[in-house]
Amino acid sequence: MKIGIPKEMKDDETRVAILPCGVDVLTKNSHQVFVQKDAGLLSGYSNEEYEKSGATIVDDIETVYKEGDFIVKVKEPQRVEYDLLRKEQILFAFLHLVVEKELTKIFLKKRINTFACENIMLSDGTLPVLLPMSDIAGKSAVLIGANLLANYNKGEGILLSSIAGIKQPKVVILGCGSVGSSAIKTAFALGCRVVALDVDMKKLAKINNFNNSIETLFSTPQTLQEALLDADLIICSVLSNGERSPVLISEETVKRLKKGSVIIDISVDQGSIVETIDKTTTHTNPVFEKHGVIHYAVTNIPSAFGKTATIAFANCAFKYIEAIANLGFIDACKVLPELQNAVSTCYGRLTNHAVSKALNEDFYELSSIIGF
Repeated sequence: MKIGIPKEMKDDETRVAILPCGVDVLTKNSHQVFVQKDAGLLSGYSNEEYEKSGATIVDDIETVYKEGDFIVKVKEPQRVEYDLLRKEQILFAFLHLVVEKELTKIFLKKRINTFACENIMLSDGTLPVLLPMSDIAGKSAVLIGANLLANYNKGEGILLSSIAGIKQPKVVILGCGSVGSSAIKTAFALGCRVVALDVDMKKLAKINNFNNSIETLFSTPQTLQEALLDADLIICSVLSNGERSPVLISEETVKRLKKGSVIIDISVDQGSIVETIDKTTTHTNPVFEKHGVIHYAVTNIPSAFGKTATIAFANCAFKYIEAIANLGFIDACKVLPELQNAVSTCYGRLTNHAVSKALNEDFYELSSIIGF
């Protein structure tokens, strides 16, 4: 198979989808790998490393899409890539299509067979490719929040750490899944007063068993409101299983928050749960202020740590990339059933129910298209 690895086009995206060692495995299995020049540079991997592993380095992204039957990326194609997609290519990337109506229509029109990495799901409900990105995002969100609280960033001037004789800073974390759990552990390690909210009692019990000094609350409009009003840092990590996120924090609530406090919505790439976050931001321009509160809405937080995030992504994703290359689209889905949940579009049909509902498009069962 001909595999194309384009340089990521999303603003401030530093990751690359495959490591040189992965290229070596693929080329030794008789696949051709086309890597765009400098695709791995921001993650610490040179063109020479990819060449030594058997890749063909190409100068432009157009050639990658022209040559590649199987396109492997980290983030969804950007507008400049839409016209480059070819009929019935295979695409493997984080897609979050519930907020990507135009891109979804292009996939359908061009009959692109897509795997949304965030939806690869094992039988126990684990999301193996999303998991390491969630871990990085949760931990780094606390560190980013600590920086934004500094006076030089127009924060309230609170050091996000325990200092003798001073009241602990308060961190509220909404959502106790993989992202939230990582954020909770990091905030607690810094010496913060941590309040964690969720509607899943099993997740709350797990947090409580980890450390009963962390306050856990069943999330209701009342408990959420009470928790937020004196918070220094609010981290939103609500995963909606492929659906658009519901609004849980209203603008009226934001108006009542402490001036100079910080809200970070980690799951903003599926729509924000905060009413005042009506746009996404980038690492270059990461924040905006509303009602005296600093809002952070970067959709690719792990890319701030390109090398770590690239290695973590490759560790979990390469198994699936290799299988798709070796077996093809249909047989890979049969051999690795966790891939079936990740197929969003297939031969011009939309096969993800949540996306079809969000975008008001017809839904088709994957099995009715390719058969199992």
